Amino acid sequence: MPNANEETPLALSQVQRRAVSELLRVSPVADDLAHRFQEAGFTLALVGGSVRDALLGRLGNDLDFTTDARPDDVLKIVRPWADSVWEVGIAFGTVGVQKEGRVGDERQDFQIEVTTYRSEAYDRTSRKPEVSYGDSIEDDLVRRDFTVNAMAVALPQKAFIDPHGGLQDLAAGVLRTPGTPEASFSDDPLRMLRAARFAAQLDFEVAPDVVAAMKAMAERIEIVSAERVREELNKLILSGHPRKGLALLVDTGLAERVLPELPELRLESDEHHRHKDVYEHSLTVLEQAIDLEENGPDLVLRLAALLHDIGKPRTRRFEKDGGVSFHHHEVVGAKLTKKRMTALKYSNELVRDVSRLVELHLRFHGYGTGEWTDSAVRRYVRDAGPLLDRLHKLTRSDCTTRNKRKATALSRAYDGLEERIAQLQEQEELDSIRPDLDGNQIMETLGVGPGPVIGAAYKFLLELRLENGPMERDDAVSALKEWWAAQQS
Repeated sequence: MPNANEETPLALSQVQRRAVSELLRVSPVADDLAHRFQEAGFTLALVGGSVRDALLGRLGNDLDFTTDARPDDVLKIVRPWADSVWEVGIAFGTVGVQKEGRVGDERQDFQIEVTTYRSEAYDRTSRKPEVSYGDSIEDDLVRRDFTVNAMAVALPQKAFIDPHGGLQDLAAGVLRTPGTPEASFSDDPLRMLRAARFAAQLDFEVAPDVVAAMKAMAERIEIVSAERVREELNKLILSGHPRKGLALLVDTGLAERVLPELPELRLESDEHHRHKDVYEHSLTVLEQAIDLEENGPDLVLRLAALLHDIGKPRTRRFEKDGGVSFHHHEVVGAKLTKKRMTALKYSNELVRDVSRLVELHLRFHGYGTGEWTDSAVRRYVRDAGPLLDRLHKLTRSDCTTRNKRKATALSRAYDGLEERIAQLQEQEELDSIRPDLDGNQIMETLGVGPGPVIGAAYKFLLELRLENGPMERDDAVSALKEWWAAQQS
């Protein structure tokens, strides 16, 4: 890198100044806690991500500490001091604490975790780490995942501890492991996914030896539980630079084991031959969907954007005219999305929403230049339901053509559809489309009690509502009676 030696001291001085500012901000709470540990005969240090974020100037109110005190001793120290204490992670040496503290003239809540010095590793058959406690902060830091997370600040004296050059790596924007990457990934294979996640979150480069170890040890990720894998994927996808992390997963072979549908897209041409492969197209759609987010990162939208075309490899057909088709890939893709997300232990609600968006992502392409009837527009809104806003964003993001005229035409067509939806919503309350008669009114009109016929009548009236729009009550009653008479004949 040109002038690297000249730039590093300046970068270091900048991050050091930011760290001092951030640490001074949280000092009242951190120092108070540290004094209590000191009085009990133990040490306390801010550690890991908290130190990294302080150096980056973005330390929040979630603080991570490490100590030589064992968990039972930690509980004795923090219980009289904390507003609340939780022991969910105590099997792994972690005690959670909530504490209100003063920051300047404000009172703020701090979420604190205090973890005993430790080391952890997997054996070849276990999905859970084995935890053993240590006695020195140096031993604790060497077992951390990356050098930028292996720094500490001893409190209350504010002594900076950085035995593995994490400060220099932070300034250079590089992810390295404190020891050999092979040893680190053997201890906890999830760290391979964390490398991709931190690359995406921090926009850092991963050191070549770390990438090489990820490729060589990719199969070890299979020992990690689906829940832990899912959480890392979520953090990666919700990051500022998800393409960077996803590309690393694909290039190292990790994606083949945790999200195999993604690398399968690399060799697939789409039906219009606009993209050399659907993989790059999908990453671009993800980035374009992110640009349309309005209220922060949206996991449902991002997952749908990433997975919207995963049905293409299974539906690829070579046509007689030399073209390639992917008929019904949205239907197949929705099923594959549901299967993969279920395997990763996503919630039923998230699986339902993402797979539904994948299923609907092509619906707009039948709109043309506005030939849809009002009935078709109503059905579009009805089928999208509460996902309509996300479907708007996904559909717009799915246009990655370099043909500006075509892109402009598609954008204008969707503008037209959204305008028609808005007009109908104003007239008809499309967001809550229901038949013009409810269940009780149907029973009263037909003179029958509860049963399957009421559901059939409700469905008939709903279809009538979608087709014709709102009806007067008398007209709805007449239509229902005609339908009922036909059912009796």
